[in-house]
Order: sequence, then structure tokens, then C-alpha cells
Amino acid sequence: MQLDKIYEPQRFEPHWAQWWIDNGIFNVADSGPVFTLVIPPPNVTGSLHMGHMLEHTEIDVTIRWHRMLGDATLWLPGTDHAGIATQMVVERELARQNLNRRDLGREEFERRVWQWKEESGGTIKRQMIRVGASCDWTRERFTLDPGLSRAVREVFVRLYEKDLIYRGDYMVNWCPRCDTALSDLEVDRDETAGNLWHIRYPVVGTNEFLTVATTRPETMLGDTAVAINAKDERYKHLHGKNVMLPLMNREIPIILDDLADPQFGTGVVKVTPAHDPNDFEAGKRHNLAKIQVIDNHAKMTAAAGAYAGLDRFEARKKIVTDLDAAGLLAKIDPYNLAAGKCQRCKTVVEPLISTQWFVKMKPLAEPAIAAVESGRIQFIPETWTKTYYEWMYNIRDWCISRQLWWGHRIPAWHCGDCREINVARETPTHCKRCRSTNLKQDPDVLDTWFSSGLWPFSTLGWPDKTRDLERFYPTSLLITGFDILFFWVARMIVMGLECMGDVPFRQVYIHGLVRDAEKQKMSKTRGNVIDPLEVTEKYGTDAVRMSLLQGAAPGTDIVLTEERMQTARAFANKIWNAARFVFMKMEQSGVEPWIPSEPLTKPYSQTLEDRWIVSRLHRAADQMNRAIAAYRYHEAAQTAWGFFWHEFCDWYVELKKLRFTDGSGLNDDWKTTLAVFEASLRLLHPVMPFLTEELWQRLAANSTARPKSIAQAGYPQLSAQGIDELAERDMTILQDIITAARNLRAELKLDPKEQLAGVLYSPGRAVSIAREQSEAILRLANIQLEVYEGHAPKLGGAMRATPAFDLGLQVSESQLANLKKRLEKELDQLAKNIANSRRQLGDETFLSRAPEHVVASIRGKLAEYEAQQAKSQEALAGL
Repeated sequence: MQLDKIYEPQRFEPHWAQWWIDNGIFNVADSGPVFTLVIPPPNVTGSLHMGHMLEHTEIDVTIRWHRMLGDATLWLPGTDHAGIATQMVVERELARQNLNRRDLGREEFERRVWQWKEESGGTIKRQMIRVGASCDWTRERFTLDPGLSRAVREVFVRLYEKDLIYRGDYMVNWCPRCDTALSDLEVDRDETAGNLWHIRYPVVGTNEFLTVATTRPETMLGDTAVAINAKDERYKHLHGKNVMLPLMNREIPIILDDLADPQFGTGVVKVTPAHDPNDFEAGKRHNLAKIQVIDNHAKMTAAAGAYAGLDRFEARKKIVTDLDAAGLLAKIDPYNLAAGKCQRCKTVVEPLISTQWFVKMKPLAEPAIAAVESGRIQFIPETWTKTYYEWMYNIRDWCISRQLWWGHRIPAWHCGDCREINVARETPTHCKRCRSTNLKQDPDVLDTWFSSGLWPFSTLGWPDKTRDLERFYPTSLLITGFDILFFWVARMIVMGLECMGDVPFRQVYIHGLVRDAEKQKMSKTRGNVIDPLEVTEKYGTDAVRMSLLQGAAPGTDIVLTEERMQTARAFANKIWNAARFVFMKMEQSGVEPWIPSEPLTKPYSQTLEDRWIVSRLHRAADQMNRAIAAYRYHEAAQTAWGFFWHEFCDWYVELKKLRFTDGSGLNDDWKTTLAVFEASLRLLHPVMPFLTEELWQRLAANSTARPKSIAQAGYPQLSAQGIDELAERDMTILQDIITAARNLRAELKLDPKEQLAGVLYSPGRAVSIAREQSEAILRLANIQLEVYEGHAPKLGGAMRATPAFDLGLQVSESQLANLKKRLEKELDQLAKNIANSRRQLGDETFLSRAPEHVVASIRGKLAEYEAQQAKSQEALAGL
């Protein structure tokens, strides 16, 4: 039973992490109410970051709690094939070998990616197992598994047959680096400093110019019109005329379109249908030509004339120089613009017309909106509901094709003879239209989020009607970050309703971001990233989990600091030391490991501390159950912390030291202590699984009827029989007496090792408590009290008055004199400190120049000085 003197979680955490898996502790039970949660599948290329750590901790708390409630609990794990990310990783490896994917060919490249996945793609799984994620790893899925690939094909074909998938030319976000189309959600639009170039377009047949402004002068080479508003009186005389396109000497029409806003700039806009989504729509309205002057690799095309072959940004510089030389550059203004950048590689995206595959989203969005409006899906916090509606009501068709080789290849075959597109579940042998065998599969793959959108049901065996699908769909809950609310959450709702006829989950809990001590978002560029694997090795996984949960209030971001993790490790160490003491005393008392066979509803012994701790345990259980059920993880962490540290360790264990006697055997005192300790470990288990498993296994070593793991034991529940109001009231009085005596000692700077005589007066219950618990007061406060019933006479000296009692310490005249001198000296120094702080805070020049954190520090110190001054003045007055 002996525990190591020092709490070193690194010595036992890896053992339990693997033991849980080897013993099938997390495998789904065959019976019981079902609770299901699917993991937001991390990229197969990924490794654990602090965002994962927060998300997986919150999921794990909920999953472990439901498992302990007796639910058939499934946390379904898996990874995403992460099309662009994975292809980029493998292409970088090939580049180091002076190869590229086209050198290998598609089939060999795909083989290399699969090989990389098998060798290097399991990092995040190993890390998740190490930090205790209680997934059913026997059900692990991968978005390119054969079963999931079959589901993807089935959905694609069904949507195509319902005319909800189509192929067409459309303006897309194109990444020249990744060489693929991107959805709007895969483009970051960060504000960037740029310029607004004002260019003069000569009006043909006149001496006039129309001035247009653009942030991308290289696209002007592809202009096929300029637009004015029909209501703009300034340009009525130009209706039906043409302008000469600068540098290209090509006449283009002046069109009338609401694209031009008379209130903005000159009221004239250039129209480039091949390079701007708004211009693309205007081009369709006016049947304008689409001239592509920038290609897929961000080089100028032959249509760019003299600028052909230049990089787009090199062309920009040369075009601006040439416009200026021709007298056609009116002015240049600094201008901040939201430049679109590829989320993956940060390259500036180029709007290009491309033939792509799309999903019609409006018809699919309507039932997805209704599902939330009717309450079939609930967002927590509720504020995210509005965000969801705003996106769904303004949804655009989803570009689902990607020009990659790694991913789900689009199940469409193009006939080389009649151009028919054959969409099919299985590879066709001939064209359905002309019977030709000259078929070639579409080279594109599907957007990664297409397969991820099927995750809640494809992982359960759909399109087959499996027992898992029947039992676990819809899932109960989704816990995820707000950053994939539209990428993933909305699309799962859409796909679940379309394919299953039911919502994919009942509740969606959106967690916050993990920020640093300065409340800054963690990023590699800021250098403030905390590696979860490093800190779990340093402080222990349980301490990191507790640190994250303490700040995880719904709707707020989590501030994670080294200090918070150090404090959480101290909490784990406190529990470890309490366990060491209990186990040591068990040996001295001749008590073997023991846990009760029935839930603890009443104490076995009737001492005040036993009645009180059982009552407090039941209240803590009630608070923990309520908090976890409401996803108020911070309240669960605070409740567990408060009960274990401040009640069990600080008070109960200290009081039990008076009861334990050598050779006593398993008496009622010991039964209560062990039953409470065991239940407390179960209470804490969802939050700190490793420490609780290590201690529980030792405590339950001799029990034959127990479950194999604490993770399978029942979660403590509130019982009305366990609540003892009288014991709680009496214990509060005892705590107040001991605390008052300790505080009085501390304020008067009396040696805590010196036993003092004291006096207590009370007209109420405190008299009997002080008399009954005199031994406890002597042990914990080192005070020998004389107790009197009634109100205290007017006493001088070291006194503490409370509503329930008055307590005084008997000190000598010389002690009083020394205390008085010490307090007077302390008050003189405090007065100087306060005056100095007030002088600084009253100096406007200082305040205007000093950094904000310096001013805040001075204000904080002033508050501390003033509080200490009030305490010292009160103590001096008492003397």
C-alpha cells in the first residue's frame, strides 16, 4: 500500500493509458442507455496541440461521466485524410529527393501517400492514447477507409440523381501554390496594407476620360467593359459609348449596371468577368467576353500581350510603370484590403473561372435551418445559433471538387466519344449514352469536408442498415470549436438530414480558444505556443486537464499559464500526500484495502467529522453531476478542487488523525474514511483519470465484486439520506473557531508552535461545540480554551469577535508591548508606501507615459497596502 514519497505522474500515467486499451475498458457496453459522441477527426498529418487538448479533455470528462452513470457510451475515434495538408507533406518529402508527383504518376503517388500514412500518420492517435482519451479504439475510422469511401460515392450519386450536384464554369478561389480550387471557408481574409490605383480610360471619340480605381491593376488587361449606374446623372451623355482599354488598345463598352455605385469613388468600375466574382455575374448579365489574363500558376497568359509569362505581381509593377509613362495613372492612394489567402499555405488566392463540381446548398439548407429552429438541435452557448442562421440563410453553392490526387476521386467518367458524363456507384464498363468503352474518370477529388460531413453515420456502417447505425445514430452530442462551425458542423447537419432523415446530434457544445497569460491567441509566429506533450510530461496529464477545465466556462476563452499548471500539480500532490497518510495509517492500524459494496449514504461512525464529510460528499456529487450535465466544466473542476483540497484534505484528514489508533483494525471510523476516500476518487475521476485510477486500484485491491477499473465504477449521486444539516452547521462553527484562532495568531505574529490559553464566550451552539471538540481545537489551533456561555465581557488584548462567538487569546504584557511596537512600525511603513503609490497615481504626466501594466501593478499594490493597513489598525486597536 505504500506510495512513493514524491508524486511523479510520469511513472504511472503511461502504464494506465495502455492498460485501459489492453483491457477494453473503453469498449461499448452491450446494454444500458446509449450515449454517443464522434470525435472531430484530426488531420492524419497532425500532432496534438493545446486546442486538441482542451477539446479532448472536455469530451473525455463527459464520456467518462456517462460511462460511470452506466450508459452504453461510445466515443468514436478516427482521423481525416486531410487532402491538401497530406498531399503537401508528401510532396515536400518528394522534393527532398528531387522528385515531384508528376514524375511518379498518379497511381505511384497515391501509393507513396498511403505508405506515409501507415508509417507516420498515427502520431496523433498515439498521443491521444497517452493522454488518456477514453475512445473505443476498436472502432477507429479513417475517412478513406473502404466503408467510408463507399458511403461517399453513395451520397455523391444520390445528390447527383436528385439534381443537387452539378458541374459548371464558375468563379472559384484558386490557390496557385496548392494548384486547386478552394471553398470560401478555406480562404482567410486578413486585412493587408495595399494601394488603390486610379486609372484613366479614354472615352472613344471624345477628349474625356473615365477614371476607375482598382487594387489589382494586373487584372485590367482582361477588362471587357466599364460600368456606370443608369441613375448617375454625371455620365448620362456616355450611354452607349466605348472606352479604350489602356495598354491593350482594345475598345470595350460602357455598360449600365448596379455594380457601379454613384456614391462610391468616381461611380465607375472596371469589369473583369474572368477575375472577379461580382464582375463574373455582371458579365453574364451583359453577355461579356471572359478573357483570362492570369493562369493557374499566377503567371500572365498570352492574352496579357506584352506582359505574358510574367508573375502576376511582377506584371503589376510593370503595368503601373507603363500606365504612369502613358499619362494614364491619375493617382495612387494607400488602401487596406482584405486580401484572400489560402488557409493552408498562405498564398494569395486568385479568383479564376474554372470548371468545377458544386452542391446546390439552398434546398439542403432549409431543413437544416428548421432543425435548429424547432429545437431538434441545440447550440451551447445559445449565442452560436444566430451565427449559424446568418451563414445558412446566406449560403452559396458549395464547390466540392479539388485538383488534387489524394482524396476521394469524383465518381464520374467522361466519355471520349460523345462527351457524356457517367456518374455511377461502381466503375462503369461503357457509356450509358453511346455504349462506348472510351471512358476516363474525372481527375478531381472531393473536398475533404464532403467526406467529413458524413462522419456521424458513415462511421457506423451507412449505407448498410447496421446494428451500430440503428443503436448509435443520432449521436447525443458534438463538442467542437467555433472555427469549424460552417466547415463541418453545418454540413453534417445538412448531410445527416438528407441521408438519414434525422439530425446527426442533439446538442452542439462550442468551446473557446486556449490563450496565453496575456490573453493572446497562441500561434507559432508569436512564439507563445504551449506544447501539450511537454507540459503533460512536466506537470502530469491530470494537472494540465485540471488547468484547462478551471477556465472552461461556456462562451469564454481559456487563459492557460505555467502558474495555473503548477498550482494544479500542487493539487494533485495534495491528494497524493493525503493518500500516503491514509495508506500509512492503514498499515499501522492493521487495516487491509477495503471499499464498500454499496453506495455510501450514511457514515458508519457518528463522529462530527464523519457525518459532516459524508454530507459534503453528497452535496459535491450533486454539484458535479449538474455541472458536467450542463457542460459547465469550470464549475465541475472548482467543485472537485474545493471538496478534495479544502474539505477532505484540509479538515477531514486532519481531524481523523485524532481517531486513528495502532492495531484498531477495520472499525467504523476506518470504514467511513475509506468509503469517503473511495467515493471521492470516483467523484474526481472524469477530471483527473490517471491519479484516481492509481489510488483506487490500491484501495480496491482486495475487493472481489468491484469492476476492473474505476472508469467502470458508478459515479457518486446525491442521496437525501446522506445530507446532515446539523453536522454541517456544527462543523462550520468548529471551523470558524479554529480559523479565528489561527488568524488571530497570524495577525499578531505569534509562534504557531507555542500553545496558548484562550477564552470563548457564546450565547449559542458554539459553547457545546467548543467543549465537545476541545481536543480538535487544541490539535489544529494549539489553543487550550476555557468556554463560557453568554456574551463576552468587555475584554482588551488579543480578541476576535464573530456573530456566533467571541474568542480571546491570553498573552503576556511583554508580548502585548512587543506586538504593539511591531504593529506601529508596520503601520508607519504602510503609510509611506500608500502615500508614495497615491503620489504616482495622481501624477498625470507619469500616467500618460507609463505602460498600462506598470500602472495596473501600482494600483494593485495600493489596494494591498490599504487592506493590510486596515487589518493592522484593527489589531492595534484590539491591544
